[in-house]
Amino acid sequence: MEKRSLASLPQVRALGRHTGGRDPLTLFYTASGIECLFTGSELHLCLNAGFDLYEPWISVELNGAWIARFPVPAGESEVCLFRGMTPGRVKHVRVLKDVQAMHDDPGHFLQVTGLAFADGGFLPLPEPACRLEFVGNSITSGEGALGARCEEDWISPFFSAVNHYARMTADALGAEWRIVSQSGWGLLSSWDNDPRCRLMDHYDAVCGLAAGAHNAALGAQQPYDFAAWPADAVILNLGTNDDGAMNNPPWTDPAAGAQYAQRPTPEHLAELEQTAVDTLKTVRSRNPGALLVWAFGMLGEGRMGPLLRRAVARYTAETGDSRAFYLPLPAADSETMGARQHPGAACHRRAAEVLTAFLRRQLPARP
Repeated sequence: MEKRSLASLPQVRALGRHTGGRDPLTLFYTASGIECLFTGSELHLCLNAGFDLYEPWISVELNGAWIARFPVPAGESEVCLFRGMTPGRVKHVRVLKDVQAMHDDPGHFLQVTGLAFADGGFLPLPEPACRLEFVGNSITSGEGALGARCEEDWISPFFSAVNHYARMTADALGAEWRIVSQSGWGLLSSWDNDPRCRLMDHYDAVCGLAAGAHNAALGAQQPYDFAAWPADAVILNLGTNDDGAMNNPPWTDPAAGAQYAQRPTPEHLAELEQTAVDTLKTVRSRNPGALLVWAFGMLGEGRMGPLLRRAVARYTAETGDSRAFYLPLPAADSETMGARQHPGAACHRRAAEVLTAFLRRQLPARP
């Protein structure tokens, strides 16, 4: 079998935010991966991975069906995606990273070093109908979208890019999609009030929250080229952790001893609302042609739903931008809750149905 780098296979599409380098292709965020149309009988995926705490998992789709899911071992490896299939028949192959970029594990990384095959070739993929970017927290990282409802351990297997509202929405619209997300993070702090965990602080980098010298060497801190992949819609799903932080003890800075806590006071809620307005302005400045949708509520709207509605209304009034919306999403219930007290696949499916219908109404039809 011949191994080829992705740099020599321009027909293979790189999915997710990346540096532009394809030899190898580093996969950072949830749902990063590759997609191709292949005519051969057997195809192998060549990988390089590492981790100290959280191993990367990937999913394999063949002709639209989810056929495999497995953890990637540390070091270089090669895995057979399929063999013995009809030569000459076109196969649509998609490989997705299930696990988010792991801020708390600087040793976590995953790379596609190439594809190996003995026969067949690659055909050009059709252009996507649109491009969607999803910005969020654990829900958008797919945490709890796989696994039994009783699970409480915070481990890699309970993340899924397939049982995911972004994947379902994108596939329904024929879209390509990218994700920027981190479990537990928010607008002003993480769920435990750590103000260092503000997702939008890292929005302008390829994957700025991927910590450590190794991730920096892989390009995680490089400026992200928004113009190279102009999004048609940016879907924000942030705020759940800010709401939760208001019920949790203050975070104490281990160096200075100072404390920080989100609290439901009028002054703090005003700061949080202003931060949401500023977030919309930031996203608009980087995505001048995109529809902006703050889609929220898969774990309930709580205090944040009304606040975010006001923020979107204020942003529209202050800027005159009529292409920004607040969209409530169905909340997980006793029937649709997944692992780790997070939305399960059924909740993601319901959310995708609502979001898909909304985007169909709002996005211009492509010729």
